[in-house]
Amino acid sequence: MTAAATPRPVTFGAFVPQGWKTELAGVGDVTAQWSKAVEVAELAEALGYDSIWVYDHVHNVPRPAHETVFECWTTLAALTQRTSRVRLGQMVGCASYRNPGLLAKITSNLDVISGGRLDWGIGAGWYEHEYRGYGYDFLPARDRIRVLRETVEIVRSLWTEPDTTYDGRFFTLSGAQCDPKPLQQPHPPILIGGGGEQLTLRVVARLADRANFGGNPEEFTHKCEVLRQHCEAVGRDYDEIEKTWSPEVFVRDTEAELRSVGGSTFGEPFDSWRAGNLVGTPSEVVDKIGHYVELGCTSFIPWCRDYPSTETLSRFADQVIPAFR
Repeated sequence: MTAAATPRPVTFGAFVPQGWKTELAGVGDVTAQWSKAVEVAELAEALGYDSIWVYDHVHNVPRPAHETVFECWTTLAALTQRTSRVRLGQMVGCASYRNPGLLAKITSNLDVISGGRLDWGIGAGWYEHEYRGYGYDFLPARDRIRVLRETVEIVRSLWTEPDTTYDGRFFTLSGAQCDPKPLQQPHPPILIGGGGEQLTLRVVARLADRANFGGNPEEFTHKCEVLRQHCEAVGRDYDEIEKTWSPEVFVRDTEAELRSVGGSTFGEPFDSWRAGNLVGTPSEVVDKIGHYVELGCTSFIPWCRDYPSTETLSRFADQVIPAFR
């Protein structure tokens, strides 16, 4: 008889406010805004979160607004020196924005300077305004996913092999070297974000250590089943891939307080936003997480809807996370 696999621990991450959702607009000048980002990163570590995360974007949403957006990798590099325990990730990097050879070097260096704390998130990209604004080719979705696949293959090779030669459709490398290698062995965890059922989840099945896709419980269950089918098709153990979720979170004690926020950052009405995110009283949020754990999700990385306030960040740590420790 084969021994049962040890259940994965349930882990929790927190986003650092970096301005993408214009959450820093009222904080003051850019120096004060950076101080707020550092403050939240340090607080999240002190509160016991397992990881801190940033977005890989350069323009605000839901539309560019000339508000501060701190860049992903320089932000994380700085935070390696202001934290000591908490892991560091991107939700998720855009494969189109950086040459994969350079990206391997950036990620490897960050793993070293953080003491082996990198969680590498990567996705195909979607924010067309950024692509156009910064001069990146906004390829059809199918090609952006091919870029994603080649990027992951190249980065993993550069992390683990002395030299990398690669001849792909979008990238060609000849004898590329990446030293120092990451501290984590065999390599930092690879998280692929996106729920495209025909292409993205097939790349996840082939190459990812972790998958990140959202949705209400029914949608999440469906995506998991699609991923399971892709794993079977490529000969991968579905249970090897950790399932993660990064909704918005907003925790208050009363219905009136909850409704005071209005809805999502993107303008989604309150009721549907609440149904698909971690919005509710502490006990309601505990129940929602418990349901997703039953569905197979073991890592939760929510974005606090009330930033720059740290009320939800603190309430979640004090009144929700302990239920899963």
